[in-house]
Amino acid sequence: MDSIADFDWSTATEEEHLEFARKARPAVLRDLARSYDWNMYPERVMTYVMAQRCIDLGSALTAFLNGEPERFNYLSKRHVTPEYQGVARLLDNICLRVNSGFYLVDPGRDVEQRKRLAKWMNYQRDDHAKARKGRYFLDEDVVNTLLDDTLRLDRSQETAVYDAPSSLLSDLLSPLAGLGVSRRILRFKNGR
Repeated sequence: MDSIADFDWSTATEEEHLEFARKARPAVLRDLARSYDWNMYPERVMTYVMAQRCIDLGSALTAFLNGEPERFNYLSKRHVTPEYQGVARLLDNICLRVNSGFYLVDPGRDVEQRKRLAKWMNYQRDDHAKARKGRYFLDEDVVNTLLDDTLRLDRSQETAVYDAPSSLLSDLLSPLAGLGVSRRILRFKNGR
């Protein structure tokens, strides 16, 4: 599939949504993760999309926020009504994948709702200070890896480094950037 805009999402069935996702190229899947309407068929469609290795961390966090995790964050699993249990589990899985490092950073693809994500992280810190924890706890080190890399896009001297398509090696090494590994080392390894 070439474009999300070419598909009639409003009249298509759940199976057609899923078939579109299965046939989509990686770039289209990333766009779908960022824009899918969670009022349609998120359990099957987004479960498939979010399990794909091509989904980057910025797209995953955008999808997570689009799923409105706030509505379930302080509910125990048994208090989520049956019609929302699938969506709550999907958000659980996205959160677990984010925290495990499943989604890699693509410095050119930031989270779309940076302020909302910052607010989420501030609430997490406040919860921690009050010895309470919500259902969806995002690992701050993982999230900061994305935020730090995408902030570098604003610096003119590093723009050229991030304009090039990411290589497999830089994808594998991107989590190390948050551990203090110099970008110069990553550039040297990538031949840039």
